[in-house]
Amino acid sequence: MKEVLLPPRAASLSESMRDLGYSLEAAVADIIDNSISAKASKVDIFIDVLDSGANLAIIDDGFGMNEKELIKAMRHGSKNPRTPRSKDDLGRFGLGLKTATFSQCTKLTVISSKDGIKSGAFWDLKFVSDRDEWIICLLNGNEIEALPYIDRLDSNGTLVLWENLDRLCEGDTAVINEKLINEKIREVEKHLSLVFHRFLNGEIKGKKIKLSLNYHELEPFDPFCISNKATQLMNQEVVRLQGDEVVIQPYILPYHSKLSQKEKDFYNNRSDFLNNQGAYIYRNGRLIAWGDWFRLVPKGERTKLARVKVDFSNSLDEYWTIDIKKSRAYPPRPVREQIRKIIGRIIDGSTRVIRGKGKKLYESVPRPIWRRTVSQGSIEYSLDREHPIISAIKKSLEQNEDKKIEEVLSVIESSIPIETIYADYTVSPQKFEITNDLEVEEVLGRLEDVWTILTHDQDISEEIFRETVISVKPFCEYENVIEAFIREKFYA
Repeated sequence: MKEVLLPPRAASLSESMRDLGYSLEAAVADIIDNSISAKASKVDIFIDVLDSGANLAIIDDGFGMNEKELIKAMRHGSKNPRTPRSKDDLGRFGLGLKTATFSQCTKLTVISSKDGIKSGAFWDLKFVSDRDEWIICLLNGNEIEALPYIDRLDSNGTLVLWENLDRLCEGDTAVINEKLINEKIREVEKHLSLVFHRFLNGEIKGKKIKLSLNYHELEPFDPFCISNKATQLMNQEVVRLQGDEVVIQPYILPYHSKLSQKEKDFYNNRSDFLNNQGAYIYRNGRLIAWGDWFRLVPKGERTKLARVKVDFSNSLDEYWTIDIKKSRAYPPRPVREQIRKIIGRIIDGSTRVIRGKGKKLYESVPRPIWRRTVSQGSIEYSLDREHPIISAIKKSLEQNEDKKIEEVLSVIESSIPIETIYADYTVSPQKFEITNDLEVEEVLGRLEDVWTILTHDQDISEEIFRETVISVKPFCEYENVIEAFIREKFYA
């Protein structure tokens, strides 16, 4: 047997590793993982777009590295994923710093300060390609001090600098597309607010951090809406694997009408939180994957308020098939089986909230113009022919015209676009909360029209008139106007 040393070609492999599927926000999150592992309490991100190109800097106040540690960190595959790690370590393959960086730019510079002593090194893909060798360059003191943002580096901490972000404008490097770049910056902000929300709000003991993006401090985005009193916390489940625990915590979110306007704006601006149902997988408190039921149950209306928080530690990594980007994790069989067992309870809880709210809204109307009937498992909605408004209109018409109105009502009933309403409501239920913003004179004019219909050939009591108009829109939103109208008609 003859052994042949066959290292990969640096020029081709370095270019191939650029296309592992990172988005800008996932790449930035991968770098922040290193900052948290380094015990940083503050991480500042800067994205600068210049005529010469775009740069990105990530600066933390972690414990920093000396030159030897820095060189090790710059190596591809600096850590074996099977080597036991500190429980605080958010890394996995020893590749994130490099693969995340080169998915977005062609030059990576890292300056790290430990006890006031700075060390610096950089990877330049053009240099690697030209030499076809895995070569990094070390920086001297003068070169380090000439770098941008270096004045923001404390006596302990690390500066990661990305230069020539050629992927930022999606191939169009000749023109700086400010709109596209601003959209991507907003996506970075939203992504980091979600992925690191438990670090931002101090939930992870001893690991509270502050994140800022271009001087704007990020707020945590809680996908479980825990601060809302209407959120239901269900019984926690624990699965034991190899002496460690996987903690499963189900939640039922509030019906959208229970959210404040600030909460609606906050959640709906993040891809409509009602549609992000599913399991949320956390590794050492860091969100890895979310919005997936792992084929245990299809996404649908019944589960749209259901969320399951799943926590595991890095000691169980080999059971979760985590990808390099740390954006995918598939639960091991015992965890899936436990989730399967609690899905029934979750669905029941979510369905009760949705049906309960619908029933409450329906029953709150004294005399609804639509009737809901359930017969042999079928649900039917029909117009109430005895509703005072409909009944009065029919009485005011000749017999032949009455039949025409009945035909029109039947056509309306049979033509309700149920599928379209369902699809629209599933995506954006808040858009169905229509508030009529009418002038008082217009409301009074329409009340006068209803009055004319109801009193065409009969007297009507104050109670019946009030009950009739308060049950239909838009009048139900103008009780004070209704009462003023009633005083004028019955007590003037």
